[in-house]
Amino acid sequence: MDIVWFKRDLRVHDHAPLTAAVASGRPVLPLYIIEPELWAQPDASGRQFAFLAEALADLDRSLAVRSARLAVRVGDAVQVLHDLHTAHGITALHAHEETGNLWSFARDKAARRWARGAGVPVIEARQHGVWRALNNRNGWAARWEAMMRSPRLPAPAAIRMVDVAGDPLPDAAALGLAPDPCDRQPGGRREGLKLLKSFLASRGRPYRAAMSAPASGADHCSRLSPHLALGTISMREAYQAALAARSTWKNEGDLTFTRSIDSFISRLHWHCHFIQKLEDAPWLEARCLHPAYAGLPQHDAERLTAWATGTTGWPFVDACMRSLAATGWLNFRMRAMVMAIASYHLRLDWRHSGAVLARLFTDYEPGIHWSQVQMQSGTTGTNIPRIYNPVKQGHDQDPDGNFIRRWLPELAHLPTPLLHEPWLAPADLRGAYPLPLVHHEQAARDAKAAITALRRDPAHAAPARAIVIKHGSRKAGLPSTERKRKRAAPTAQGSLDL
Repeated sequence: MDIVWFKRDLRVHDHAPLTAAVASGRPVLPLYIIEPELWAQPDASGRQFAFLAEALADLDRSLAVRSARLAVRVGDAVQVLHDLHTAHGITALHAHEETGNLWSFARDKAARRWARGAGVPVIEARQHGVWRALNNRNGWAARWEAMMRSPRLPAPAAIRMVDVAGDPLPDAAALGLAPDPCDRQPGGRREGLKLLKSFLASRGRPYRAAMSAPASGADHCSRLSPHLALGTISMREAYQAALAARSTWKNEGDLTFTRSIDSFISRLHWHCHFIQKLEDAPWLEARCLHPAYAGLPQHDAERLTAWATGTTGWPFVDACMRSLAATGWLNFRMRAMVMAIASYHLRLDWRHSGAVLARLFTDYEPGIHWSQVQMQSGTTGTNIPRIYNPVKQGHDQDPDGNFIRRWLPELAHLPTPLLHEPWLAPADLRGAYPLPLVHHEQAARDAKAAITALRRDPAHAAPARAIVIKHGSRKAGLPSTERKRKRAAPTAQGSLDL
């Protein structure tokens, strides 16, 4: 039999491994492995598992229409594959290439070692526009464009399945995941297709202007990011649907919608660009991209807890963190801001704060996440540090204070000017809301001085040049996500406002 090992590609449409396995003419086992050790990693959470469970149920329904079912096994992947090979004989193992966290990278290497020893061919297909074993980014975008414009693969009409018993799907508690109440978006391909359709038909029209603020971004961003992270929709499907919608709105003379879709399409490019960084440097979640910054972060458990729970004393930052905890999603600019506040103002170790955010994001995508965690922490050695002013960001993105009032009801009674700076209010009016952990302007100056000192060291230049050659976007041919007056990489994290 041929096994199709589903990982983060939970669909039957545009699925090269499934197409290849069915074309072989041999019986096929669609397999998903629940790996307890994966869910014990510090970037895993109950909200992510709940979204996964819904996506698996939807995938099983899609397979059932084609005379197959999804076999779920619980355990170590290598042991599961060994047991299946012993009992049934595996002729070939089909899977998409995965760019995940360090743990999944090690697991994939172990699975390939087992397959070589067992004489089982592993046939992997590219899922996103991410290439293995790249030395530099020259021409990367042209390859991406060619792949995304190539024809999508239709779902198989029927699948000749092997009847193999599966395990019951465990609940989050059985995997050791903490209770994680979250009013998150639902999982599964059908939900993803609804989002794609509504975004390109109506919701996305103000996207270009609305995506920077957390309240409007929640309504007018595509919200496809968790579906792309688990592969319920392929990148190629999203890209080709966006191209078709762009043509429609351009022909109708709707310049606003056309430009919004242009911005969305550029972020599809950047999605894969950042995943490529992790593909090229799998250790990115563990150490600084530029070694000069290794001594910069500090660990302060009390500050980390205050930041994670939305009690820093900066209302807009706290509102963003509480909103994220409650919903599992936050728009791109605010993701960048809360990470930058953690790293620059609070001097927290990005590995700890990055893990907190990873668990809170329903749409956690390791390649985007850890690349952006380092970018917003100033540890890449190549990007201009973006040190956000938490008060100014509140005035810019929540000028009437409605977002703050929603998530910080203890401050709802304050007039708007004091709402953004409650430390200026009398203590009895401010109530129990905490004072800021640090003076944000002085903390920003200190962070800028520390970064500047490192960059002025003559030893800084050579590693920085090497990073640009290997990971930089200029020669890749990527479109800018900014307006023409400002060419810069996006300040996104996790979702890239998808």
